[in-house]
Amino acid sequence: MTVSRPWRIALDCRYIGPRPSGIGEFVTALVQHLPSLAPDCEFVLLRQSRAPAPLSRAANVREIEVAAAANGPVTLLHLPLAVDLAGIDLFHAPANILPGGLTMPAVTTIHDVMWLTHPEWCNLGLWGRVERAFYGHGITRALRRSVHIATVSAASREAILGQAPLLAERVSVIPSGVAQDFIPGVREEDALQRIGLPVGRRFVLVVGQGAPYKNHERALRAFALGSGVRGDMDLVMVRRRGSSGARLERLARDLGIGERLHLLPALARADLVRLYAAAEVLLHPSLCEGFGNPVVEAMACGCPVITSDCSAMPEVAGEAAVLVDPHDVGDIAAALMRVMGDTNLRMALRQRGLARAKVFDWRACAEAYLALYRRVLEARAA
Repeated sequence: MTVSRPWRIALDCRYIGPRPSGIGEFVTALVQHLPSLAPDCEFVLLRQSRAPAPLSRAANVREIEVAAAANGPVTLLHLPLAVDLAGIDLFHAPANILPGGLTMPAVTTIHDVMWLTHPEWCNLGLWGRVERAFYGHGITRALRRSVHIATVSAASREAILGQAPLLAERVSVIPSGVAQDFIPGVREEDALQRIGLPVGRRFVLVVGQGAPYKNHERALRAFALGSGVRGDMDLVMVRRRGSSGARLERLARDLGIGERLHLLPALARADLVRLYAAAEVLLHPSLCEGFGNPVVEAMACGCPVITSDCSAMPEVAGEAAVLVDPHDVGDIAAALMRVMGDTNLRMALRQRGLARAKVFDWRACAEAYLALYRRVLEARAA
């Protein structure tokens, strides 16, 4: 493949929109950094109608609004039905699945393969069966047809190779980053009250969508068993998705802590930073994560972290968090009591976390992707 013009790279940005997500954060960072890092390349950004426009004002960027959803049937079956991709030299699919109908080389970022290994952790019920078929097909095609797979942690790479062991030479680890506005701050009582929290209450924070793998029921049970015995402590859960909120509220009442559970919807970035800054500890006992953005976000804000001893969490947290068995409510409760009862430990976790968070940089992530793009394109041109 030989071109006499700049390389033309398409980046699917349709996860950037009003609903916050880890993938949206990742793609936003690439949009922010790639054009300036590669002024010799042209970037074609596919964006959804509800995304802010433009996504970038760089001279080497062209944007195309795409009506089809990033996780919809047209994308899965034949994306060129929704957007003209003529002249694209490389397509980057950043959200686990490889769209159908692509004729150019493609790099796919697979954050995790839970839909292949543990679909019951992703979404239960009838719609979960539909999603299982959708993501199962899209991920399998990505493993089969992508010229290269990027993933966000060594743990995810191991899981990917468990599904496709022959891809070892075509799977690279490029860690995620943390945005610069996740910084330490002081407790802002007025802002916390506006968000919906009672004045003056200490709290344990849980952040993540309401999918089963986030393990929110065990987090609630552990809080009731551990910190819940302290009358001055609440549990705040920021949950982006899921219909299990009512079940958690019933469980909290049954456990005698109904008035101390606060379920919040997805929040503006500034409010999430305020919660991290005010929380006594982030509790993140996920069963599985490709990376685990809340762990790094909390550390960057100076919030102590308790997280799982499996999947990507130990790799991401390093020595800066207390690790627990996410299947063991007693172990999680013991960690909560230990951290909440030891001011020196909380201070040590804060300092270690601030140092650890500096390892994860979005510009470095974008630089690694650009190097990957160039490697793929140059190999094709040879």
